[in-house]
Amino acid sequence: MGSYILALDQGTTSSRAIVFDKEQNIIGLAQREFAQIYPEEGWVEHDPMEIFSSQYGVMAEVIAKNDISVDDIQAIGITNQRETTILWEKATGKPIYNAVVWQCRRTSGIVDDLIKQGLDDHIRETTGLVPDAYFSATKIKWILDHVKGAREKAARGEILFGTVDTWLIWKLTNGEAHVTDFTNASRTMLYDIKKLDWDDTLLKVLDIPRNMLPQVMPSSHIYGYANIQGKNIPIAGAAGDQQAALFGQSCFEKGEAKNTYGTGCFLLMNTGNEACKSKNGLVTTIAASINEKVQYALEGSVFIGGAVIQWLRDELRFISDSGDSGYYARKVEDTGGVYLVPAFTGLGSPYWDMYARGCIVGITRGTKREHIIRAAEESIAYQSLDLVRAMEKDTGTRIAELKVDGGASRDTFLMQFQADVMESSILCPLVRETTALGAACLAGLAVGIYRNLDEIKNHWKSETVFTPRMEHAKRDKLIAGWHKAVGRSLNWMERESAPVA
Repeated sequence: MGSYILALDQGTTSSRAIVFDKEQNIIGLAQREFAQIYPEEGWVEHDPMEIFSSQYGVMAEVIAKNDISVDDIQAIGITNQRETTILWEKATGKPIYNAVVWQCRRTSGIVDDLIKQGLDDHIRETTGLVPDAYFSATKIKWILDHVKGAREKAARGEILFGTVDTWLIWKLTNGEAHVTDFTNASRTMLYDIKKLDWDDTLLKVLDIPRNMLPQVMPSSHIYGYANIQGKNIPIAGAAGDQQAALFGQSCFEKGEAKNTYGTGCFLLMNTGNEACKSKNGLVTTIAASINEKVQYALEGSVFIGGAVIQWLRDELRFISDSGDSGYYARKVEDTGGVYLVPAFTGLGSPYWDMYARGCIVGITRGTKREHIIRAAEESIAYQSLDLVRAMEKDTGTRIAELKVDGGASRDTFLMQFQADVMESSILCPLVRETTALGAACLAGLAVGIYRNLDEIKNHWKSETVFTPRMEHAKRDKLIAGWHKAVGRSLNWMERESAPVA
């Protein structure tokens, strides 16, 4: 009888299911994309039922396709796109509105109102976050305000809120478990990360009933059971995707950091038992915890990372496959002075400008699509560099080594350029599916497949290491040009024209 762990990786653009064995080898993988919904400019939604059906579908597919017996699956771990907000009827399980996605900017006006009310410092001190439309709190308020009868139902305890992990666990347990973990709770802008409880002040200001919020538990914990082909399998791990990746990269010690190159880019550093307050535009968040005593992390978020390459493919049609971007980037020696700032949904860390918008600067008559493709690739590295420098200032720790993962970490052009502008070594792990792996390891700990963290860490191996090789003067000139370009994108959108509640 095998000891397999099934990881459900519910991302922004696709649902995936990966089966790992105890040695962290991938036994099988299935993936399915789902629809992105853009009702208005700056708005992003998903269909919650499609999120679940696509996730359930790939779960069944990976078991069937790889001839895996459910008797061999010892636990399920879940990792998810964070901040995305779902409200549903407790009695029927029917969503009352589409999922409002983390990228959605419709609640910028609500955030402005919170700041005008003087809640900026309270939000930073209590939740570790900065006031921004990115997080769940204002999304909950928007749905309650705009769906007819929702507030009355919520007051009566008939409406439930959940981030995507909560929604999946609720569905998989047939409504028996309404739970989340510390990591996802810490991304709602409603959770006191020091007291480890929902914050009454923010609940009152936003008029969000406490009874619609899930119970918060450790990331490694048996939350309930999913019946798969007649077998009840424990759902034993849950963590937001970036904290799951930090765990999957075995960054268990204070000072260890990783960067995930997905739809966005997310740099996290483990700060141990200390909730390090950022003075440089980063946020403080809870790292994946294996018991009630939490660890913390500093985090920097780039909203548009790999998504800029999808944009080149789908909207500009410069490339037919995302994997071609590195090939075309190498067709030219440099960008010809072109910079692309992909502030399509505002800018995250360290700028936190909800009103920034994307721009391409430095175009001349000689600019070719290859220059723009290369500028798009480089923009991912520059944005990550901004996070690294902010994190180094906050912690006083030089990040000489950075573990990387995510789809774009397979792009050798990008990884070499990242090493060059950072002047640091970039370590690519042998197992690139670190987000799913983190969820699997959390579940494995809860059911006893792993006895301790050392057992997990011993399996981590690097596959490729990129070291810097760019001249200092060239690097400094490129970075200065990037910051000049960012300045052109900041505060572009008129505030009065932004969507408000």
